[in-house]
Amino acid sequence: MIPVNQPLLNGREKELLCECIDSGWISSDGPFVKEFEKKFCEYIGVGYGIAVCNGTAAIETALFAADIHYGDEVIMPSFTIISCALAVMRMGAVPVLVDVEPDTWTMDVNQIEARITARTKAIMPVHMYGHPVHMTPVMEIAKKYNLIVIEDAAEVHGAEYKGQKCGSLGHISAWSFYANKIITTGEGGMVLTSDPAMAVRAASYRNLCFRPERRFYHTEIGYNFRMTNLQAAIGLAQMDRIEEFVEIKRRLGAYYREKLNDIEGVSFQVEKPWAKTVYWMYCIELAKETKLDADTLMKELGNRGIGTRPFFLGMHEQPALQRVGLFKGECYPITERISRQGLYLPSGLTLTEKQIDEVVDAVGEILLQRI
Repeated sequence: MIPVNQPLLNGREKELLCECIDSGWISSDGPFVKEFEKKFCEYIGVGYGIAVCNGTAAIETALFAADIHYGDEVIMPSFTIISCALAVMRMGAVPVLVDVEPDTWTMDVNQIEARITARTKAIMPVHMYGHPVHMTPVMEIAKKYNLIVIEDAAEVHGAEYKGQKCGSLGHISAWSFYANKIITTGEGGMVLTSDPAMAVRAASYRNLCFRPERRFYHTEIGYNFRMTNLQAAIGLAQMDRIEEFVEIKRRLGAYYREKLNDIEGVSFQVEKPWAKTVYWMYCIELAKETKLDADTLMKELGNRGIGTRPFFLGMHEQPALQRVGLFKGECYPITERISRQGLYLPSGLTLTEKQIDEVVDAVGEILLQRI
């Protein structure tokens, strides 16, 4: 079996985990949490890092820090994980959708301005599968309309936009360290910002909104979204090798692209001139002419022992969101196309070129049988 992902955990992870156990510091009060926050925000190039328990919690915490309230509107792509919409809804706010670009599958920034209303408070660009959103127009629109930019940077550890690290481009960013991310803590996330007021609000929200002057006294509602010292220990060990991991991802991405280039009817995510992608996932889209959809190809690859995953289903097509009255009658054709025709192939840091050869050969053989 070639798994869709396998983390690389052969550094100092065991050593630092044992240190947590030996010292007794396994909770969120342990010293590794602060060290991990410091190291990660320095790497990205921002002033403050607030570690949380997972990526969904990071998005929600970032929204709270940005003072998103009931009735506010947040513009985001339809093509994303449901965490983005759910976090907005938990604030009592309303997700407003745009479509994505056909080649990068990131937010179509040309559609943002038409979706702005008097209630719009923020834009949430979601960097997709390792490739950045075109951020210059996003920031220009945000400045013009006095909006907050909340980057979902869960999939772009180490990626760059015009030479600047993703996650440092907007006013605040949310990160995930789930097991399939380039840097992992198993579960876990972080909020990054250079705004001290936002940092204070984020730190409060992840800790039940305790008041610093009086414990167990609350003037706002927060949640226990704290990261444990155990998680942070793994994150610190991973940070030792982040540049190595990024290089592995880019090298394997280039190899995948080269091998897939000769297979008719298969397209790979485009890397724009202003982007340094990190190929979080090695994704393909099947042309309609192949008469093959992603689900069918995934099943056939699975029969050959090759792990895959589908693309996201658009927010406007999610039954749970439709049932609460969202996105009625809305249509986002690029999102609909790629959600049916897109999938990602084995993408872990332990992947070898020999395994990529096997995956690409299998894709080619299956498509040839269909033509």
